[in-house]
Amino acid sequence: MATNRQAAASSPWRAPIVLAILAVLFLLEGTVRNAMFSGSWNTALAILNMGLISAIVALGVNMQWGYAGLFNVGVVGFLALGGLAPVLVSLPPVEGAWEAGGPRLILSLLVGLGVLAAASLVWRRWRKGWAVALVLIAGFFLFRHLFDPAVAAIEANNPARHGNIGGLGLPVLVSWLVGGLFAAAAAWAIGKVALGLRSDYLAIATLGIGEIIVAVLRNEEWLARGVMNVTSIPRPVAYEIDLQRNPDFVAFAQGWGLPVAEASGIWVKLSYMSLFLVVLLVIILLAELALKSPWGRMMRAIRDNETAAGAMGKNVTGRHLQVFILGSAVIGIAGAMMVTLDGLLAPTSYNPLRYTFLIWVMVIVGGSGNNWGAVLGAVLIWFLWIKAEVWGPALIALLTGPMADGPLKAHLLESAPHMRFIAMGAVLLLVLRFAPRGLVPER
Repeated sequence: MATNRQAAASSPWRAPIVLAILAVLFLLEGTVRNAMFSGSWNTALAILNMGLISAIVALGVNMQWGYAGLFNVGVVGFLALGGLAPVLVSLPPVEGAWEAGGPRLILSLLVGLGVLAAASLVWRRWRKGWAVALVLIAGFFLFRHLFDPAVAAIEANNPARHGNIGGLGLPVLVSWLVGGLFAAAAAWAIGKVALGLRSDYLAIATLGIGEIIVAVLRNEEWLARGVMNVTSIPRPVAYEIDLQRNPDFVAFAQGWGLPVAEASGIWVKLSYMSLFLVVLLVIILLAELALKSPWGRMMRAIRDNETAAGAMGKNVTGRHLQVFILGSAVIGIAGAMMVTLDGLLAPTSYNPLRYTFLIWVMVIVGGSGNNWGAVLGAVLIWFLWIKAEVWGPALIALLTGPMADGPLKAHLLESAPHMRFIAMGAVLLLVLRFAPRGLVPER
């Protein structure tokens, strides 16, 4: 029985079947218009594009968990750091902001880094806790003396429209790489502290630091306007309004028998999809090459038995730090892509349920340790997450139709919008029961 179960779990037909199901679902979403599907290719492509970004996030988490067994519960923080990159890299500089407090702000940040380096040096040299505390306290007051006036001056600069430092005006595609660097730098700092501890401590550390990162984005208005959000982030593709004013595109849309407004939306989404597919395929190629290399085999050996790997002379903590940084960088790239797609950075929208729990569901359902499984799981779960908001109320309305009016029926109808959470829990339970290694398990 166990052998049959294992053979079924590793069936070579499972991935093509899941892919075929996804293709049918998106085809129905684009062509069939009823209570279940929208019948709009604009909607279908919008779901697909966010599904592709979610797949890149799931790849980053899969590198950490599937390759090395690192439990990162702060995915939302690395996504938020990646999302900050387009604001600081691609937006034009804010007029007057740099003159108001830019040099002093940079000096304060350099002083902060210098204080941390000095505290580390003091500890390595003398091993005196009181000396380290003295350096940190003195450095904190010096940092605040420089930092606070600079921030106040920047936030007072045209606060109705800006009140932030602005960006560098570089191409938005550059910001995707910078988003990965931001997340990698944070992962290095977290990993140096937490990766030598037990796995549950790493989970606690990433959970807390992820929330700290989001809180900083919400409250530091000089950085990205805080809760006032940042809009008009540049695009790497054309704008719909420009396409609608282009005579060649108008003729192209009319040749296909499509309204110009609908055709422009489809064209933009197809352009985004092409970019996202290129990034996704490049990351999968590199991840697969790494997984099948001696480095990948070593990572899986460390994941399966850290004690044995350490006894063989492997630097377990060092390798954990490597893969933690790599996975976080991939998550940061996806965060920058997400903000670019939306054209908006809204720090209040970063919540752990959507950007941590749902990503973990994608990896578990798809199959941890398998890059293609993580991708298929991500697109499938994202489609179900979006459609459950429509299908849930329709199902509740169908089930409660024969019921007499009363408090139970009213409660069920009022609870219908929350069906997507129940649906995700049910999918996760079913997969864990019948395919515990995921839909497309690791070989």
